Amino acid sequence: KDSTGIHVITCQAAIAWTANAPLSIEKIEVDPPKPGEVRIKIISSGICGTDKHILEGKDKVPLPAILGHEGAGIVESIGEGVTSVKPGNFLIIPQYSCLHPKGNFFIPPTGLMLDGTSRFTCRGRKIYHLYGTSTFTEYTVVHEIAVGKIDDGAPMDRVCIISCGVPTGFGAVFNTARVTPGSTCVVFGLGGIGSAVVMACKASGASRIIGVDINEEKFPWARDLGVTDCLNPQKLEKPVQEVVVEMTGNGVDFAFEAIGLIDTMVSQLEAQFGGWVLPVNMRYTLTS
Repeated sequence: KDSTGIHVITCQAAIAWTANAPLSIEKIEVDPPKPGEVRIKIISSGICGTDKHILEGKDKVPLPAILGHEGAGIVESIGEGVTSVKPGNFLIIPQYSCLHPKGNFFIPPTGLMLDGTSRFTCRGRKIYHLYGTSTFTEYTVVHEIAVGKIDDGAPMDRVCIISCGVPTGFGAVFNTARVTPGSTCVVFGLGGIGSAVVMACKASGASRIIGVDINEEKFPWARDLGVTDCLNPQKLEKPVQEVVVEMTGNGVDFAFEAIGLIDTMVSQLEAQFGGWVLPVNMRYTLTS
């Protein structure tokens, strides 16, 4: 119990002790929130490719840690000075602190809260956070500036992905590329982020949206979201970027890569610029 009378909570969490090993379900202790912090009961969490990359050792973060950064939950308790939310409020938990006074602030991957400490303990050992979120747990502690209040009736198993995947795709279209009405677009990768890119391109008024993926089971869903042409690179007789250039006459206006591989990044760029040296005034977007 801290000075405000809030108790430590014992619950379960999935801990990544090391890379290249399965997550381990463990009993943990979650400390009370400190000033400016919120303790949340997690209802739903998405699984992002970043979590997978961390487990594979491709993205380096301090371990052991509780992963997860696409969460939705209910406020359990608040620290001193918290005014924007109260116990019982429904929230999403972005990995970006959108309410930071200096602007959209990404929590550094130190594994610690902004005061340099952790709120998690397991087997007497402190456990690291992930980007100030950590949603693979029944309870987590986050900064007030990193939560978003939502309607009580929102479906938690769906809105959780608004914490990362959806705004990543929409932000690439609206804020970075600034897709224009009547334009042509290509999207490499039709998973969560790629689907968000497709929806944003359609909302921006793009007249043609070419979707590229090796999993054709995604094509019907992609077409429902706005894709006009679907390509499977494994079934083409030439590189997919060459096919895209031929389909569009001289390359697309906007190209998005939502996979995270060097080969597909090169294909994405060449699909837009037709293999020419990139002009500095052209726009291209890597969403991974």
